[in-house]
Amino acid sequence: MTLQFTPPGRLRFFLTAGSPCPYLPDREERKVFTHLPQLEGPTLNDHLTQSGFRRSQNIAYRPACEACAACTSARVPVADYVFSRSERRALSRNSDLQRHIVEAEATGEQFELLRRYLLARHADGGMAEMTWSDFVAMVEDSTVRTHIVEYRTPSQDQGPGDLVACALVDLMQDGLSLVYSFFDPAMGRRSLGSFMVLDHVVQARLNDLRRVYLGYWVAGSEKMAYKARFSPLEILRPSGWGLISARELARAEQALANSRATRGPETPRLGRKDSPSLDTDAT
Repeated sequence: MTLQFTPPGRLRFFLTAGSPCPYLPDREERKVFTHLPQLEGPTLNDHLTQSGFRRSQNIAYRPACEACAACTSARVPVADYVFSRSERRALSRNSDLQRHIVEAEATGEQFELLRRYLLARHADGGMAEMTWSDFVAMVEDSTVRTHIVEYRTPSQDQGPGDLVACALVDLMQDGLSLVYSFFDPAMGRRSLGSFMVLDHVVQARLNDLRRVYLGYWVAGSEKMAYKARFSPLEILRPSGWGLISARELARAEQALANSRATRGPETPRLGRKDSPSLDTDAT
């Protein structure tokens, strides 16, 4: 399969074999993917992300499931975003953190924080067995404009403060794409996952960027429900990008309610920005 851009040229796409879906039970996922070339990587990543793909190292992929279309690309339109009271509190609560943009180079300190995060939040997930070499590849194997944002507590001795959160972020022509984020699971009261999304909305606005890409929102998935709390939110439909509708939120809420009836605790209602905050990651 090929896809034509003007520019930069022709790509070859491949289809993965089926595997268990990580978001919805009793479903199988498949992905279509392509490799990002060295010279055209940034331009292709822009085009593909705007078309619903996500990046992992030097591969761009999107779901291609035969019997399901639940995965929907989501992004925040920065210019129209109005922070709710709870979101302003989350920003204020973390205003003491120092924000550092660093090169996409893996460090042992980052990896140790990631391991604690995965063991506490995603011990049964596919990334739980990530090794140091896997982490290095995730961070450093890239042909696009990417960086890491480190969040640290204030220094007590003139050195760097404690690392409490990290976000791997791609810089695009029209915005910021949150590739993956992780944080100290012991700091639940800070709502660091939500804070990182909100902080990137702020940073995009300050840098005249129009959008923050959040990855896939999956209607009915507990793991991805938090993304619908950021409002306004645009999702990608076959007809193009548009604001998520009240009907789509209601259908997703019902799917979550059905899931919670048999497994898992209740989470805040979708689309309610003033609901109690959940810590999140972006995928």
